[in-house]
Amino acid sequence: MKKSPILNVPNILSFIRVLLVPVFVATILFMKNVKIWGFIVPAVVYALTALTDMLDGKIARKYNLVTDFGKFIDPLADKFMVLGSMLAILAWMFERGQHTQGMIFVWLVLVILFRELAVTSLRLVVAGKKVKVDLAANMMGKLKTVSQMVGTVLIIIEPLIFGNNHVMSYVCMAVMAFTTIVSGWNYLMGYLPHIVASEE
Repeated sequence: MKKSPILNVPNILSFIRVLLVPVFVATILFMKNVKIWGFIVPAVVYALTALTDMLDGKIARKYNLVTDFGKFIDPLADKFMVLGSMLAILAWMFERGQHTQGMIFVWLVLVILFRELAVTSLRLVVAGKKVKVDLAANMMGKLKTVSQMVGTVLIIIEPLIFGNNHVMSYVCMAVMAFTTIVSGWNYLMGYLPHIVASEE
């Protein structure tokens, strides 16, 4: 009997990503007072979560395992990972007394949230028009994803490296904000002409 498409490797990786998000949230919040391992464990869990994001799409395309369910669960898992981790880190910062860093991170979370909602809305509008976004937008989208993944890990382990000096966190947040805004703008410029044209 042929297995259901739901059980293919890319979709399983997406499921694993969804399951790892609450694990990450639990480790970063409940291990906040644990020396060394309280930083290493959540960083490793997040890295594993990000790894599933990097692998599932590549495997699906390489082995022709793209399914309608995969098109649903993969972006959902991505949003769950990004927003869940951002909110957990925000709470972690305030609980550790990093109020200045936390207040700046609030704005980053808002930028990321707005960008994700805007791009998702644009994609829904043009879903039936078979519109292909230009290469610049796709590349910036990948840079945005990489900056968020790497930046998140660096922010978590920074106390082990620099103690209470948060310079690396501020640099990471600036890079994350920049790539998020630019990639969102590129998607807007790529989709907007098709949306306007459909109204004429």
